[in-house]
Amino acid sequence: MELHDDEREQINEELLLHALAKNDIKQFRENFLKLHPYDQAKFFMKIEFDDRLNIYYFLSPKEVADFFEVLDIEDQEYKDILAEMEPNYAADMLSFMYTDNAVDVLNKLDKRQAVSYLTIMNKESAQEIKNLLHYEESTAGSIMTTEFIAISANQTVRSAMHILKNEAPTAETIYYVYVVDDDHRLVGVISLRDLIISNDDAMIADMMSDRVVSTTVDENQESAAKQMRDYDLLALPVVDFQNHLLGIITVDDIIDVIDEEASDDYSKLAGVFDVDTVDKSPFTAARKRLPWLIILLFLGMFTASLIGRFEATLNEVSILAVFIPLIAGMAGNTGTQALAVAVRGIATGELEEESRWKLVLREAGTGLITGSICGIMVSIIVYLWKGELFLGFLVGVSILASLFVATLAGSLVPLLMHKLKIDPAVASGPFITTMNDITSILIYFGLATLFMGYLVH
Repeated sequence: MELHDDEREQINEELLLHALAKNDIKQFRENFLKLHPYDQAKFFMKIEFDDRLNIYYFLSPKEVADFFEVLDIEDQEYKDILAEMEPNYAADMLSFMYTDNAVDVLNKLDKRQAVSYLTIMNKESAQEIKNLLHYEESTAGSIMTTEFIAISANQTVRSAMHILKNEAPTAETIYYVYVVDDDHRLVGVISLRDLIISNDDAMIADMMSDRVVSTTVDENQESAAKQMRDYDLLALPVVDFQNHLLGIITVDDIIDVIDEEASDDYSKLAGVFDVDTVDKSPFTAARKRLPWLIILLFLGMFTASLIGRFEATLNEVSILAVFIPLIAGMAGNTGTQALAVAVRGIATGELEEESRWKLVLREAGTGLITGSICGIMVSIIVYLWKGELFLGFLVGVSILASLFVATLAGSLVPLLMHKLKIDPAVASGPFITTMNDITSILIYFGLATLFMGYLVH
């Protein structure tokens, strides 16, 4: 009978735990090293402290580095796990990681801790890591790797293949081979496939493509991700302002960037600092959520005080209070829909400069149409329910105006923020909803006060 993946995983875990308990190094290594690094990492994070100490004894720093690179844990957990290892063991393990991944880990540590590991690491690895550490976070330079293969345009396929065979074991990817001139400027690219099928005596300069898609070292990581997506690349070369080849960004790092950016945008839209993290403590979760909630609390108090200013209107026509949640709720939901469309368009790069105002006009038109339909429906319902023609008309017009303004604000606010170099996701759903509450109440009670004579009999 064929085992399911979860059953096979359970059996593997039991075998590994049994080997750890019996201190059976041979049995543990035989079973553990057969696993994919991702599965090794999952097992590593499930076991207790004492068992992890045994793993450091059973495995070499290089073998630990293979799965340490794919751990998906919090910053503090990186610090705690590295602290479990002997300092020299941890430094060796970091040196065996791909440079960009080692930089990611060291960036999560205190500067003092990072410096201590670099000091005892072998000089070559330490220097490669230091070269990347000085790049600003979230730039192409901060996520690139220096483990790539570059060849000269003035050499044959035979000599290029010799270089490829020698350097492939330490390169992060070999699907693209980059071509540089004598000054190490990027001049072309050639695929591994083309190298394999070409004549050994063919010149690289005659085969390479000189139309190379690249990014600058200070470019935002999100822009680099869009380039790789648009051009369907497995790797993207990174150059300086003089076009010297500094490193490459691989597709696995870009997937992490896309996931990170999406999570960040979603967190901001939800009004939470880090929605991606399942907090172990309710106090930690509350601390992360409170800042936005406190801001929204004060905005809510402002909304309440605004309603208080129309107390005379409410005293005259108390039935108006019944429709406050309806109008405010519809405006908030409509504004959030428009906001989501605008933020997504900005995040994916689908909105070019000339198409942004088309989006605003389209959303305004959408708000006008949806507001008209909803307003007419509500007017009829209120009239049939309360028998008040003008009350139904007032509520319907208020919904029409509120939905129109809400969709306009939902699309316009993130575009203006983007223009001012502010993350448009900051215009979060809760924030837009609260602002639209205020606007819709002003419209509703403003109209009611203006036409009070038609409401009071």
